Amino acid sequence: MALALRSSRPERPYRELLIGKARLSFYLGDCLKVLPNLPAASIGVIVTSPPYNIGVDYRSYEDDMPRAEYLTWTERWTRAAARAMHPDGSLFLNVGAKPTDPWVPLEVAQVARHHFKLQNTIHWVKSIAIDRDAAGASAGLEKDLAVGHYKPINSERFVNDCHEFIFHFTPGGRTRLDRRAVGVPYQDPSNIKRWAAAGEGKRCRGNTWFIPYETIQSRDRDRPHPASFPPKVPEQCLRLHGLDRAGTVMDPFLGLGNTAIAAARLGLDFVGIEMDQHYLNEAIRRIKSEADPSA
Repeated sequence: MALALRSSRPERPYRELLIGKARLSFYLGDCLKVLPNLPAASIGVIVTSPPYNIGVDYRSYEDDMPRAEYLTWTERWTRAAARAMHPDGSLFLNVGAKPTDPWVPLEVAQVARHHFKLQNTIHWVKSIAIDRDAAGASAGLEKDLAVGHYKPINSERFVNDCHEFIFHFTPGGRTRLDRRAVGVPYQDPSNIKRWAAAGEGKRCRGNTWFIPYETIQSRDRDRPHPASFPPKVPEQCLRLHGLDRAGTVMDPFLGLGNTAIAAARLGLDFVGIEMDQHYLNEAIRRIKSEADPSA
């Protein structure tokens, strides 16, 4: 079976860190073996990006299961995640696709709904083009603007793919959010008077988040994992859920550890699971370097 564990089954955390007030525990192994050993209802927020099954070149497993097998595997890990999640928790599930196989995110979401309610669908925009006229005079643009990073598609059939889904699942569909924690200022301050809920001059950001990748000099050195999101993605997910209600955060597909970096920076306890020892060691190194102010 693809994604099969390549290392021994962990019985205790591979590594633990204390960064400020945040306690971070890391497991080396398959999440299907680790998740059932976590206490039930112990996780407040999961932010994760599992393998998309679109042929990504990972180090330790092949990302090309037969689709039915992949969806069965998805059902297993989402069921285990639902058991570990607090009743008022949130699962922020990032799933991408490729032009020739666009159904992967939607099929994954259909499987996840066996154990969760889909509460919000967020569109993570990695690159965007804004026409000067559409931005309006107040934006002060002198020309059309194109910002962000994307992988160009050389095709006569497909447009460049500049977005991915982040599905916000919750156990019952009724999890309260801190919407203005990732809010945006009102363009017209007079609007504040029209809405009683317009606290601090901010409105809900909505379900489109423009979060570009940082420019890197070397893919092998700066982003050695082939499929990772920038730390701002999990940071906004955690803030949206509500930091005072987040409890322990988890990422069962840790990769380079960006969810852990966000949790540590926000002072939240964290559990991370990764089956590739090289990625896990790199994640721990990055977390200590980027999230620990004493390092």
